[in-house]
This record gives sequence, C-alpha cells and structure tokens, in this order.
Amino acid sequence: MPCSDHKTNQLKAYRLLVRGTVQGVGFRPFIYRLATRLNFNGYVKNVGEGVEIYLEGSSSDFERFLKALKDNLPPLARMESLDWLAVEPEGHHKFIIDRTGAGESFVFISPDIATCPECLKEIETPGERRYRYPFTNCTNCGPRYTIVKKLPYDRENTTMASFKMCPDCRHEYENPLDRRYHAQPIACPQCGPQLVLLEAGTGKPLGQPLVETAIQLVKQGKILAVKGLGGFHLICNPFHPQAVSRLRKIKQRKVKPLALMARDLETIDEYAYLSRAERDWLTSPFRPIVLLRKKKDIPEIAPEADTLGFMLPYTPLHHLLLKELKVIVATSSNRKDAPIIKDGVEIGPELGDFILTHNRDIAMRADDSVMRVINSGPLFSRRARGFVPFPQRIPDFMKSKASILAVGGELKNTISIYKNGYIVTSQFLGDLDDYQNFSYFLETIDHFKRLFDFKPDLVISDLHPDFRSTIYARSTGLPHYLLQHHFAHLLAPMIEHQVQSEDRVLGVSFDGYGYGDDGQAWGGEFLLTDYCGYKRYAHLDYVPLPGGDAAVREPWRMALSFLLKAFGEEFPQLKSLTRIPSQKKKAVKQLIDKKIHTPLTSSAGRLFDAVSYLAGLAPEKIEFEAQAPARLETAASLACPTARSYHYLFLKDKLPYRLDFTPAIKEIAEELTREQAPEIIAIKFHNTLARAILDVSFQARQETGIDKIILTGGVFLNRILLEKTENILKKNAFKVLRPVYYSPGDESLSLGQIAYGLSLTAR
Repeated sequence: MPCSDHKTNQLKAYRLLVRGTVQGVGFRPFIYRLATRLNFNGYVKNVGEGVEIYLEGSSSDFERFLKALKDNLPPLARMESLDWLAVEPEGHHKFIIDRTGAGESFVFISPDIATCPECLKEIETPGERRYRYPFTNCTNCGPRYTIVKKLPYDRENTTMASFKMCPDCRHEYENPLDRRYHAQPIACPQCGPQLVLLEAGTGKPLGQPLVETAIQLVKQGKILAVKGLGGFHLICNPFHPQAVSRLRKIKQRKVKPLALMARDLETIDEYAYLSRAERDWLTSPFRPIVLLRKKKDIPEIAPEADTLGFMLPYTPLHHLLLKELKVIVATSSNRKDAPIIKDGVEIGPELGDFILTHNRDIAMRADDSVMRVINSGPLFSRRARGFVPFPQRIPDFMKSKASILAVGGELKNTISIYKNGYIVTSQFLGDLDDYQNFSYFLETIDHFKRLFDFKPDLVISDLHPDFRSTIYARSTGLPHYLLQHHFAHLLAPMIEHQVQSEDRVLGVSFDGYGYGDDGQAWGGEFLLTDYCGYKRYAHLDYVPLPGGDAAVREPWRMALSFLLKAFGEEFPQLKSLTRIPSQKKKAVKQLIDKKIHTPLTSSAGRLFDAVSYLAGLAPEKIEFEAQAPARLETAASLACPTARSYHYLFLKDKLPYRLDFTPAIKEIAEELTREQAPEIIAIKFHNTLARAILDVSFQARQETGIDKIILTGGVFLNRILLEKTENILKKNAFKVLRPVYYSPGDESLSLGQIAYGLSLTAR
C-alpha cells in the first residue's frame, strides 16, 4: 500500500499502472491533458500490461488526478485495475507522451462503438470538412475490433492501412490535444474510404448523390444490402408490405422477428414502451438491439411476439440514411443459419436489389448484439458488436500461468481464451452444424491467436463426443478436457460475479439439451456447484424424447410424450393433437413403446414445447429454435397477473430428487377440454415453474445451508419466467445471481469452460 502524505507543498512522485482497455482508445492523450492541467511533469506510455503513468507534483493534486482519472475516462476506455505507489522524483521538466513503451503482451482492443456526439455534429454541420462524410470517427468512437488484423493496434495493422492520411488528418493524428490523436481509423473525404451504390447482380454503379438515391430506393420498396461495421445489413421500408414480404422470402424467415433501426428515441416511443433503463441502453455507445414491449404494432415485423427489437443508428452512414427514413428494417445479411456476410462479392441479386458498400475491409465480422431489460438489468440473447472483446477479469485465487482455449458447444457457439488473468469471449458465431459457421469458428480462433499473441496450453470442450467443437478440440493435439454442458452454464455467471472459492451455490440450469453424465438428454438441472465440480441435486423427471432431434423440430411429439406419461394410452383427444394424422401419432407411440431412437430427457425446454403445443400455440413444425416457448411466453404476457399455478410432484425418495409435472399436464388437459384460454394456461404454467424452483431451493437450503441461487440456461431468456423466479427467490431471502453481460444461453458455455480450466491449473 502507498504511504499517506500530508505535506501537500512538497514535490512528490508517483508511478501508476492502469490495466484494461486503455490502448488505442484515447487514453494517453486523456492522461496528457489531465496531467498538464494539474501541473504535473512526467510521462505516460504503453507497456505490456496496459499503460504506465509517471507523475511529479503535489500530493493534493495527485488526489485530484486520481478522482478525475476514475470519473472521466474516455468513452472507449475501460479500467480493470489501477495500482500506484509513491517513488523518488526523477526531475522531469514537462509532461510528455512517451512512445517507447515495451512490447504488448496482452492488450485489450475496444469493441466497435457508436458515433460520438462531436463527430455527429461535424457530419451535420455545413462547412465542416467532414460534413456528411459516412466514415467520420475519432478516438472516442467508430470501428475497432472489426478492423484490427493484429497487434499492436497501429494503423498499418488495421484495414485502414491502404488509406494514406492527408495533411489535415495527419495534423489531427499527431496532436495530443486533438480528440483524433492516434485515432487509427481517422479519415476524411480527401483521404478515406468511399461509398459506392451498385445494382445487385450487374454490379453497375449508380451516380451521385449516393445516400439520397439509396433513401429513395428504400422508400420505393427496394431491398438494399448496406455495409456496416461487422457485416452487411439487409434494409427495407417496414411500412412497405411487399418489401417486407420479399425480405422474409430472402431470409427464409416466415414469422421470426426482424430487427428495426429508428431515427431517435421519440420514434421508438411511438411504437414501444420505454423504461429509463431501456432508454439508457438504446442510447449507450454500445447501441444494442433492445427488445421492447409493443405499444403500436408494425405489421409482419414481429407477428408472433409481444415485443419489437429496436436499435438506434451507430455509424455515420446510418445517421445519414435515417435523416429521411424514420424507421428501417435492418437485419443481418446472412443466408439462413449462415454467418453475417462481410464481403460485397458474396451478395448477389438473390439477397437484394442494390448494394450500398465501401472500400474499407472488415477484418472480423460481428452481428448486432441483442438484449432486453429484466428487473432493471440487461439480459443478452446475443452478445457481439459493442461488447466484444471486452475482457472478463477473474478472481485472484483462480489466476493461472496456463493459457487456455475453450471452444464452447454446438449451437450458438462462442470461443473464449484465457491469458494473464483475463478471459476474452468471442462474438456470437452461430450453430456449428452449418459448415460456413464452422469456418467462421476456425477463422475466429485464428484471429484471437494473432490478435492476442495467444498460444494455448490446453483446450476445453463440451462433454458431447460428436459436437464439432469437441472434435476440433481433439484434433488440436493439446491436453483436452471435457466438461458437462450444464456445469459449464453455471460456471459462467459464477466467474462473472466473482464467486469465491469457498462458496457453493445451487445452480438452476434450464435449457433445451445437454449431454448428461448418464448419457441422457439433460436440460432441467439443479446442481450443487463450486468451481471444481458439482453434484446433481435434482432434475425434471425424465420423459421420452421420441425421434431425438425430430422432437425438437416438431413440438407435437413432446406433447404426445407427456400425455402418454400422464394418461397412458387413454389420453384425451385434445384439439391441438387432432391436427396430427393418426399414422404419425401411432409411429411416435411405437418409438416410445419400443424405445427406438428415443432417449430420455429432463429438458425444461421440451416441457415448454409440450405445453405450448397442447395449448394450441406452437406450430406442428417450428421455424426457429425456441419458437414454441416464445409463443407461450407471449401468451402469458397477455394474461391478467395471477398467482394461480398447477400441481406437481417433488419426489424426494432418493438423490437426485425429481420434479414430476404429470399433475400439471393432467390439469392442463382438463382445462383444455373446457376450452380454457391459452393465455391463462400460459401464465399458470410459468407460475408453476417458478414455484417449483423455489421448492427445490427451500429444500437445498434446509439440507445444505446454501442460499445462493444461480439462474442460467437458454430457458431463462424467457422474460416472465426469469422475472417471476428472481422475484420469488429474493422475496424468500435467497441471493440470486444470473448472467448480466453474457447470455444465459449456449453462448456462455466457453466462458464456463475457461472457469473449469482455471480450477484445474490455478497456481
């Protein structure tokens, strides 16, 4: 600890080390301006661990320096730690930015950040040299992660390398008092990237004015592929029915919601209800898509949902387009289940009518982040642009000398790396059963190795032997550890919340599927957990999963499975099942009877599928993952609030305990014969699950004394279930932890896998 000093008039010297996202984000010029304003001599420089600051001045000014440092960081800077100590003065006569720093060992790159107010003002002000220039940026905003090829973060190592700065940009770049000092993507109309508007298919360029022409094309109902920070959007007029219909055909997306970009908050407020927290996230520099409760519907944008996904403009080009277009559809340009497109050559007439592109390459593709606000906190369903690659600091007791690679699961994949006390998790990479996404997975691993000078000592994968990520891990030749899926789910929020080594938690891990220790399809798990291992304390009672993956695609199969368990062959002929031909139902019953291609499952996701289908809400065949549970959630949101729930059995004859929802299925069936409204069934079902979780939590606290509960897994992307469960647990004096800056879904598996690797190797 530094010594205290009360002699404020005596010259003192201090050496500081700042770790975090502090290189390439305007941090050194910020320190320069702060130090000179407070009359310090000394220097600031980049070093391997972050930024080193040396100050000579009075101790009273040093206290002011520390406060200003913590309170007024540049927008892109993120300080993970600050260490300082008093040293002997060296006799400096001024303050300088020292560019002779040591080589970088593990430097964090800022995510891509929305256009800052200062740059936006320049774009909108006639006479400014960057007036209406769509690539305006400074050290406080603009592209970062998506343009970096390798470290150190210098212009020659970015996709801006081919653009030679004009004298005016060079002057700004070299002036430490300018907000563009060492802004690597600095550009202007004379020396920077340029737009081009092309006909899709022919590649024929359209003449000036490009942005105004693009706006008119959108108004006319044309579909444009527009190049953004991490890839192309497909944009169209959401109020043009034919354009939206064509876009849905292009995306092979019949009912799945489409994202919207609006001019400003006032526009969003016209169509959606906005809380203070939701406003703050929408206007934050990260600019995620935020799922908001509908106030006024826009037909065919989200026909089955009670929410609309809105974001605000985050590049200068977006701002220019939205000046005259109040709202646009802005959905990723990927083909169905493939990664977002980053190169214009991949876009043909089958993806749109025109291409608005430019000549600044994208080094690493990244989708828009998607989140909603639950109990005033963020809940991510996709973490990508704006948040990647922010580092995750680990608790000190877990620090390891090993470098660890974690390769996640099969669906909604991410990769994570650990090095020097920090974890970096990649952007959402998609489902690896698509070969293009698997190529994206390999591309991202190679990119992380270059970007962070990363050489793994070991690799962690999911327990499932046939996942492509697991097969890849085996192929590396590195020491390879396998981790149970739901244990990884729980470790992710544990490390995010800095749970300590002596703490044990009850983890509630609810999702669609994870390969269990017994070879069955787990997914409704209560695990007594610490970093080193887990004990399966309870789970949803097993039911047959007829046809394996086919039961995921066709939720009526699970409805039939639950009915057969509840009633036997004499189950009631509910309206929803009359839509299924008798031969199909007979075939599924035979699979169950003969136990052919019918593993057992404890999946909470499959229980949602069954109830959604029984209630007449789910389709016979889903278009996208979690469509059936999403319809059930939407129906519940339309119901009047109620505390009523269904019955269930908490079977405590042996460990692991089981939750059997057979009584609930019987009650639901009985209500359906009386033509109960599906909204009532939906809200009562959500209440039932929340009460069941509380029941198991009470039992665990009574038997073990554990009062810390973790809620994670893709099922907890359900707003109603998460809100109800979190609230009822807190009301009963439980401490509740859930993912905050990561998704509860499979995207977080790689983060949890790293946590386990650290438990194996921590020194």
